Amino acid sequence: MDIKMKIENLNFFYGELQALKDINIEIESKKITALIGPSGCGKSTFITSLNRMSDLIEGTKVEGKITLDGEDIHNSEVDVIELRKQVGMLFQKPNPFPKSIYDNVIYGPKRYGGKRKVELDEVVEKSLRGAALWDEVKDKLHQSALMLSGGQQQRLCIARCLAAQPEVLLMDEPTSALDPLSTLKIEELFDELKKNYTIIIVTHSMQQAARISDNTAFFLNGELIEFGKTTSLYMKPVNSLTEEYITGRFG
Repeated sequence: MDIKMKIENLNFFYGELQALKDINIEIESKKITALIGPSGCGKSTFITSLNRMSDLIEGTKVEGKITLDGEDIHNSEVDVIELRKQVGMLFQKPNPFPKSIYDNVIYGPKRYGGKRKVELDEVVEKSLRGAALWDEVKDKLHQSALMLSGGQQQRLCIARCLAAQPEVLLMDEPTSALDPLSTLKIEELFDELKKNYTIIIVTHSMQQAARISDNTAFFLNGELIEFGKTTSLYMKPVNSLTEEYITGRFG
C-alpha cells in the first residue's frame, strides 16, 4: 500500500473548543478517500488542516503530526505556499476569479512560475483537458469565466488547481451546489483524476461516497469512528454508529 499522507494523533482546537480528537488515518496514494458524517462533525476542519488552510483562522491550535510523502507539514522549514500548491483545494461553491477562462487557469503558474506564453498556452490546454472542459471552452478562452454554468465553473476551478501541478486534491463538498447532470460529469471526472492524483473529498451524500470512493472515513463529534475500504464499510460496518448513520437512523 502506497501511503501519500499520514495523520497521527491529530487534535485541533478553535480557541478552547476541540474540533478534532485524536485522529489517526492513512491516505492511500492515487485513491479517492471520502469523508462522511453529519454537519459539524469535523470533516471540513480535518480537510483544511491537511494543507494548513486552517492556519488562516485566528486562535486555532494543532497537536499531532501530518506527513506528506513522509515529510511533516508543520516543520518550520516547510514553505506553506509550496505546500498549498502540492495539496490543492476545491471548495463547495465554484469560485472562479472575475477574469477570463485563460487567466483563471494561468493564475498560479504565472504568479509563481514566470513561464513564457507558449508554455502558459500548454498549461491551459493540459489543465482544461484534465478537468474535461477543453472541448467546451477552447473557442472562448478569453471570455469571462463568470459566463460559464455552475458545473463548468467548478470544472474550471479544478483546472486551476491542476495548473499548479498538485499531488493531492482536497475537495469540500464540490458538487453540493450543482445540478444532477453537472454532478455526474464531475463524478466521472474523478475516476480519471485519480489515475494521477490523490483525492480526499468531503461529501454529505452517502450515495456519492459509495459511487466514487475507494476508502471512506466516518466522522462524528470530532472523532474518527470508522475508516476502511468503502465496500466493506458500507456492507459490513464494524461500529454500530457507522451502521446507524449509513442507514439513515440519524444525521
